[in-house]
Amino acid sequence: MTRSLPHILRYLFKLLRGHRLQVTLNILAGVVLVGLDLAFVWATKLAIDIATEHSCALPLRFAFGLIAAIMLSRIAIMVALRWVRAVLGVRAQNSMRRHVFARLLQSQWGALRCYHTGNLTNRMERDVTDVVNFVTESIPSLVTTCVQFIGAFFFLFFMDRTLAVIVVCVIPFFLLSSKLYVRTMRRLSHQVRDEESGIQSIIQETLQHALVVKTLDRVRYFIELLSDRQQHLHGTVLTRTRYSTLSLGILNLGFATGYFVTFAWGATQLAAGAISYGAMLAFIQLVSQIQNPVRNLSRFIPVFISSFTAAERLMDLEEIPLEQSEGAKPLQAPVGLHLEHVSFRYTPESRWIQQDFSYSFPAGSVTAIVGETGAGKTTLIRLLLSLITPLEGKVSFVDGEGKVIPITPEYRKNFAYVPQGNSLISGTIRSNLLLGNPDATDEQLREALEIAAADFVFRKPAGLDSPCGETGDGLSEGQAQRIAIARALLSSGNIFIFDEATSSLDAETERIVLQRIVAHYPHHTFIFITHRPEVLKYATQVLELKRMKKK
Repeated sequence: MTRSLPHILRYLFKLLRGHRLQVTLNILAGVVLVGLDLAFVWATKLAIDIATEHSCALPLRFAFGLIAAIMLSRIAIMVALRWVRAVLGVRAQNSMRRHVFARLLQSQWGALRCYHTGNLTNRMERDVTDVVNFVTESIPSLVTTCVQFIGAFFFLFFMDRTLAVIVVCVIPFFLLSSKLYVRTMRRLSHQVRDEESGIQSIIQETLQHALVVKTLDRVRYFIELLSDRQQHLHGTVLTRTRYSTLSLGILNLGFATGYFVTFAWGATQLAAGAISYGAMLAFIQLVSQIQNPVRNLSRFIPVFISSFTAAERLMDLEEIPLEQSEGAKPLQAPVGLHLEHVSFRYTPESRWIQQDFSYSFPAGSVTAIVGETGAGKTTLIRLLLSLITPLEGKVSFVDGEGKVIPITPEYRKNFAYVPQGNSLISGTIRSNLLLGNPDATDEQLREALEIAAADFVFRKPAGLDSPCGETGDGLSEGQAQRIAIARALLSSGNIFIFDEATSSLDAETERIVLQRIVAHYPHHTFIFITHRPEVLKYATQVLELKRMKKK
C-alpha cells in the first residue's frame, strides 16, 4: 500500500516529537559547523591576502592562529556530535523497537496472523533502524544542509553577485529532474524491501523446520528457492542502481559545469586585477559549499526514499487493530464455559468452521475434544481464548453463581494453555516456569514439576537453572511438554486447555500426569484436544467435532 507523502511526513514528525533532544542537539551542532566552515573560508582568504600583501591590516600570525582555532573547534564539535549521536541514537532505536514490539503483542491475533514472522522481524529490525536514523539524523542533516546553502550563497553574493547567480542556476534543473527520480526510486525501493522480507522469511522458516527439510531430502530445493528469491532481489537492485547512477551522473555534470564556470570567471577576474588571490580561493571554496548541499540533497534522496518505504511498512503495523483490553480480570474457580449459537469462518469465501454451534463446559468438568483434521478443534480453542470473535452467537464464562460473563481478551488470564510440541522459550527451566507465576517459590516450582511428572529436572546437574530453548537444549520432546504443563499449572488460570499436550509422552507417563493434575485441581475445568485413548478415561464428557462441508 503506497501512501501519500503528506501522510508519511505526519507520521515521521509525530515520531520526531519523541526525540526532540537528539534532533535539537544535532541541528545546533550542524549549524555551528556551518558557521565554522564559512569562518574558515574567510580566514584562509585573509591569510592569503596578507601573505600576498594585498592586505596588511592584520599580522599573518593572527590569520594562522584563527585558522588553527577554527580547525580545533570543528574537531571538538565533531567528536561531541559523534558521541551524542551514538548514545542518543541507541536510546531512540530501542524506544522505537520497543513500541513496535509492544504494538504487535497487543494486536488482534486474527489481523496479525496475516504477516509472516520473518516479514515482521525484518520490519522491526531494518525498518525501525531506517526510520529512527531518518528522524534523528537525516532531518537534522537536511536542516544543516539548507543553512549551509543559504549561508554560502549570501557570502558569495556579497563578494560577487554575478557569480552567485550563475552558480545557483543548476538548482532548477536539479528540482525538475528529482521529481521523476523520486517516483521511480520509491517504487523500486518498495520492491527491494519486500523481496528482502521474503528472503528472511524463507531463511527463518527453513531453519526452524530444518529436521523436516532434511528428512524429506529437500535441502537442495530450499537452497534453490533462496537463490531464486535472491536473484529477483539482485535484478531489482541492479535496476535501481542503473537508474540512480544515470541520474546522479547527469547531476554531477551540472555540478562540474558550475565548478568550471567559477574557475574560468575567477581566473578572468584575477588576470584583470579585479580580485585578489585570496578572493579567488574563496570563490572556489564557496562554490563547493553551495553545491555540496545540493549534492547532498541528491544523496539524501535514496535515504529519504528508503526511510519513506520503511515508514510505510511500519505504518501498516500501526494500523493493525489492537485488542480492546482494560487489564486482566481474574475469576474465582470453579468457572465453566458456554457457547451459544456460534458461527464462524475465516473469510467470506471460505467454508463455515462452526455454524449455529452450542455447547457447555461445566465448571469442574473434564472434556475431551476429538474429531478429524479440519473439524474445527483449533478454531474452537481460538474462540474460547478470544483470539478470534464469532461472526454470530456468544462465547461466555459461567461462574460459580451462574453469572454469565462474555469472554473478552481481558479475561484470558483465566485460561492456562499448553500447545502441542516444544513451547519452551530460550532461557532456563526456571525462567520458563516463572512465566507462569513470576512470584513462585522454589517449593512451588518443585510441586508443579512433580505433578507434571517432570521431577527429572532435579536430577540434572544445574537443576532448575538448566538451559532450554526452542531446540530443547538436551531435552526430549516429552520432557519439554512436561515442563510446559508445569508452567501452566503455576499460572492463575482455572481453565486448563491442553492441545495434544501429552502427544509425546509414553502411555505410563501420560497416565501419571493426567491422574495427578485432575486429582490435584478438582475445581478446575479441563479441556483436552486429543486423539489419545488414555485421555478419554478421565473425561466426564466427550465433544466430537465433524468437518463441515463447503456450501
